[in-house]
Amino acid sequence: MIRHSPSEPADLHLPDLRARAVAAARGDAPFDLLIAGGRLVDMVTGQIRAADIGIVGALIASVHAPGGRTDATSTIDAGGAFLSPGLIDTHMHIESSMVTPAAYAEAVLPNGVTTVVWDPHEFGNVHGLDGVRWAIEATRSLPLRVIPLAPSCVPSAPGLELAGADIDASAMAGMLAWPEIAGLAEVMTMRGVIDGDPRTSAIVNAGLQSGKLVCGHARGLEGADLNAFMAAGITSDHELTSGADLLSKLSAGMTIELRGSHDHLLRQFVEVINNLGFMPQTVTLCTDDVFPDELHFDGGLDDVVRRLVRDGLKPEWALRAATLNAATRLGRNDLGLIAAGRRADIALFEDLQDFKAKQVIANGRIIAEAGKVIGMIAHLDTTALQNSVKLAPLGEDDFRVPAAGNRVRLATIDQPRFTQWGEAEADVADGFVVPPAGTTMIAAAHRHGKADGRPRVGFLTGWGEWRGAFCTTVSHDSHNLTVFGGNIGDMTVAANAVIAAGGGMAVASNGQVDMLLPLPLSGLVTTASLDETALAFRAIRKAMEKIVTWRPPYLVFKACFGATLACNIGPHQTDRGIADVVTGRVLETAVLPSST
Repeated sequence: MIRHSPSEPADLHLPDLRARAVAAARGDAPFDLLIAGGRLVDMVTGQIRAADIGIVGALIASVHAPGGRTDATSTIDAGGAFLSPGLIDTHMHIESSMVTPAAYAEAVLPNGVTTVVWDPHEFGNVHGLDGVRWAIEATRSLPLRVIPLAPSCVPSAPGLELAGADIDASAMAGMLAWPEIAGLAEVMTMRGVIDGDPRTSAIVNAGLQSGKLVCGHARGLEGADLNAFMAAGITSDHELTSGADLLSKLSAGMTIELRGSHDHLLRQFVEVINNLGFMPQTVTLCTDDVFPDELHFDGGLDDVVRRLVRDGLKPEWALRAATLNAATRLGRNDLGLIAAGRRADIALFEDLQDFKAKQVIANGRIIAEAGKVIGMIAHLDTTALQNSVKLAPLGEDDFRVPAAGNRVRLATIDQPRFTQWGEAEADVADGFVVPPAGTTMIAAAHRHGKADGRPRVGFLTGWGEWRGAFCTTVSHDSHNLTVFGGNIGDMTVAANAVIAAGGGMAVASNGQVDMLLPLPLSGLVTTASLDETALAFRAIRKAMEKIVTWRPPYLVFKACFGATLACNIGPHQTDRGIADVVTGRVLETAVLPSST
């Protein structure tokens, strides 16, 4: 089993290994592995040329003209395949695929992804430092290189929500000292950075003082706010909203982690890069969040590359962003390039359109072939992640909003994305608000056992007409129990199904559960296989289509998982109430005070 550890990249500098590689490069010793008959995609020049590659241990010893050498312990006949460095995903969350790290590795390695930069902030928000420790242990022996970052925002919006833990600057400094941790993960508390909030500033400064990466989340920032965010020491962003936003942030000097999770924006991104006439060295690629069905049926970072090429980006440019640019960003000079002296992480792609990998090599060993990982991957015990939903069953009254009088004004949350404050008038019957026509109810209940678990209920507009309810404990980023619905009966049924399952997702209508996906590990993940999880999640999607009519690109199923992300600008429902990061206010109830 290949073992990636903090010793990388120093492991390539062992004198015996280098001496063997030098001898093999001279022709005085055989290679351990020879890749013959391939076409090398050169990430420096952009050229594609015939080349053979000689490997010694984990090290590339030689890149030479085809047919010049045959002396090797083992030989791969590439058969004209395109040889690319292993793909590097610069920002992602394994938990979003709802499977264990081992199952995730089994999914992406056969597609040519050999390195991922993991922000385990979902586990961090549920379990704190113990969750991050588990994440590190779960990846130690994987053939996939997992580079973990320290979750910077636990919770993502302090004072506006409660997570399962609270990682302050002192804890952050300690975590950044762990040798496995490569940097500070996406800093999402944008207003805290810009306004000089002491807690946020101390966390960012801990990242800077560690000398490691400091990564960002800069949705919607421009002008003075973007300058302030960058001046604080934050150097990257993956929250692009348009082609103009991409160009603005490139011009500002940010490293871009161009993500594939918003497919409708990719054409704009491609147009901007094509108009530049070159692939900027500060553009990398990432997946961020990939649902299990997408991962299983479409792929991970390979799918981002594939879709960018489909939308008109040169294959060589897309691969450069996913390899050399990424390695440069990470400060990993051993990765991202097929050249003598570099690490032997290599994907053999059949073509440069579909990017189907024939074979994948990591650290000089063949680890995947014909779409399958070779050998068994060890799975870490998951006991530490169980029993994270600390909620008693809920009743219908828990989803009612108390109010006095006969009619009240309500604060509403308008739009699924880029939310805004709104108001609506509502009748009151038997001491409770009657949800106004055109609104959807949203309820968030603290589920970590740190505070009162009674749901806080709000009203959404622009979410269509709901004919049932949806409950999830995958709810960024504090992952409290969140319920959406058109009536309290179905909301109660869905919520109690998820509570009984120890976390997960449920769709309910007509007083019964239509579909349940249990996620008993942290309320986020299952031990089931990816194919089983993908099919169950797809069934959740289909069940949702029966209770709500989606209107892309913003009113989509994915919007349900970000509706509580209180660090983003605009009002968001949390377990504390309706929160607004700009003003710092939290409305415990949606009922507004009477103006009389």
